[in-house]
Amino acid sequence: MRAWLVTLGFWIATILPAMAAGSDWPQWRGPNRDGSVEAGAWPEKIGPESLARTWRVPLGPSYSGPIVAEGKVFVTQTEDKTREIVHALDRETGEELWRASWDGAMKVPFFAAKNGSWIRATPAYDAGRLYVAGMRDVLACLNAANGEEIWRVDFVERFGAPLPTFGFVSSPLIDGDYVYVQAGAAVVKLNKRDGATVWRANDDGGGMWGSAFSSPRLATFNGRRQLVVQARNDLAGLDPETGAMFWSREIPSFRGMNILTPTFFKERIFMSSYRGKTFLFEVAEKDGATALETAWENKATAYMSSPVIVGGHAYLHLQNRRVACIDLESGVEKWRSTDRFGEYWSMAVQGDRILALDEGGELILFRATPDQFEIIERREISDSATWAHLAVAGRQVFIREQGAIAAFRWK
Repeated sequence: MRAWLVTLGFWIATILPAMAAGSDWPQWRGPNRDGSVEAGAWPEKIGPESLARTWRVPLGPSYSGPIVAEGKVFVTQTEDKTREIVHALDRETGEELWRASWDGAMKVPFFAAKNGSWIRATPAYDAGRLYVAGMRDVLACLNAANGEEIWRVDFVERFGAPLPTFGFVSSPLIDGDYVYVQAGAAVVKLNKRDGATVWRANDDGGGMWGSAFSSPRLATFNGRRQLVVQARNDLAGLDPETGAMFWSREIPSFRGMNILTPTFFKERIFMSSYRGKTFLFEVAEKDGATALETAWENKATAYMSSPVIVGGHAYLHLQNRRVACIDLESGVEKWRSTDRFGEYWSMAVQGDRILALDEGGELILFRATPDQFEIIERREISDSATWAHLAVAGRQVFIREQGAIAAFRWK
């Protein structure tokens, strides 16, 4: 028995931390697509003495967040306003292992291009393959080991859809044998092995007022699995098997600027829109029909930053550049920061701590508590803009700067 306990203690002390350190960030907003981090334990500090930079690689600009899998960091860039490049870097050293590229740049409207017309969507990794969305409505499937192209879908060519005015923004979702994307002026389900179309639904017409800014998620409501998609104007629940619509509801916003990824709480949906409102919706079944009913609404208005949820509260970066905590049961705003930050935050959460990356290059660690806005520590992490979503994998944090990607490690 004693020997068994010693072995167990060794396993807990050595193997579990190693597993935590090796955890991945394989897609948009992490393993669960909600910003949550389960492995490891975050220290209380993020200063240089606690969170040290281990490498930095110069790159061209990108809005895509880095993802982490197979001991690699996958990151994109737009080069010379003409080409899109995918890089695979060694997770520990930053050494380039391979790159793949294609012609694929375009210019977005002036009010969306003030920071640059760069590749936007975050790639997804699954079972040895990398799925990368190019701005010109193209999805490429690459071998994650060497970058070789396995298949490619040009949605404009395949469906005769218009080129999205703002580019391919929505980040792909992998589930089982399939890839779900909001592309081709619609929602599309593809076979992940060969890119064949399974179904296309929810055609939004494309153009200036179509083509999604948000990214899809899967959830189960009332025992029924659903693909939840936020289009420019409507929030909808689709049957993942057939693409048939279960329900749909307009989400009022300025110029169709519905950007946030749908967030779930107890089989309900939390959403907030630009110059609109914040809502919690119930997916209700009545007389054999499904509808989205408003549980509550709040005057708070978000912009581009998807929230994180901790202990029944949503932590939301607002259009006015402040941060708010909202009670999800009642819709009551518990607090709002007096500090104003940048236009965009990306957030990751573990336990009662939230790590936020401000687009101005600041990293902020704050407490997830409804009592007050409690900053634990903050530091300037980059001299340039940081528009891409941060990635947290084990004890490593990956920051995509405008002109580089940098890796940090908690000591």
